[in-house]
Amino acid sequence: MLNTLRTGSANGRPPLLIVHGLYGSARNWGVIAKRLSDEREVLTVDMRNHGESPHFPTHAYPDLAADLAEVIAANGGQADVVGHSMGGKASMVLALAHPEMVHRLVVADIAPVAYSHTQVQYIHAMRGLDLSAVSTRGDADRALKNSVPEDGIRAFLLQSLDVKGKRWRLNLDTLEAEMSKIVGFPEVSGQFGGPTLFLSGAESDYVRPEHREKIKTLFPKARFSRIPGAGHWLHAEKPREFEATLRVFLNA
Repeated sequence: MLNTLRTGSANGRPPLLIVHGLYGSARNWGVIAKRLSDEREVLTVDMRNHGESPHFPTHAYPDLAADLAEVIAANGGQADVVGHSMGGKASMVLALAHPEMVHRLVVADIAPVAYSHTQVQYIHAMRGLDLSAVSTRGDADRALKNSVPEDGIRAFLLQSLDVKGKRWRLNLDTLEAEMSKIVGFPEVSGQFGGPTLFLSGAESDYVRPEHREKIKTLFPKARFSRIPGAGHWLHAEKPREFEATLRVFLNA
């Protein structure tokens, strides 16, 4: 089963399951999980091939959704689910395959479509880092700067570096081999008829007007909201606004 971090305690409500995006981990969501745990138990997971979860040779969304279903089944059988980016796609596939397991669904800045961009350049950058020469996170940051000049992206990637163990907590080989599946979206059937919120950054173009027809076909109760001043990493850029929006929707 996926490595799962727990915050808060059950109070008769289903737990809240938070699902991170590509190259992320449960730890990235620690502050938001702790704040939301004042009302219920919050579960944050490391997805397969990330963090402390098992490594597998596949990273297709039906597999990711099955992993999440296993976690929910072990924690009462139903959850509210929040997924960002890759985690949002996995959460959508989960809700379509196992609608009885998802009470309310929040999809953060992603649509159920294939995207043309790739994220494989970051795998090449991480693989190109000479870990034998790294003694501190600062060493790694300086060494990575040429290939990843953006400070925020570099800091995010380095959260997955085990400096003492001189290893990445990511299965770089599988993630590279499966990148077309990660940026894609599988052929799916059925609908999720439960309350669904597509929450986007107002400065992001990941969820576009032309995506709404497909979203409404799969998620007929979908509602849409945008956080001003936020891009794709809306939960990191505007954490208080993100948290407040979640509370309103999940407590409705």
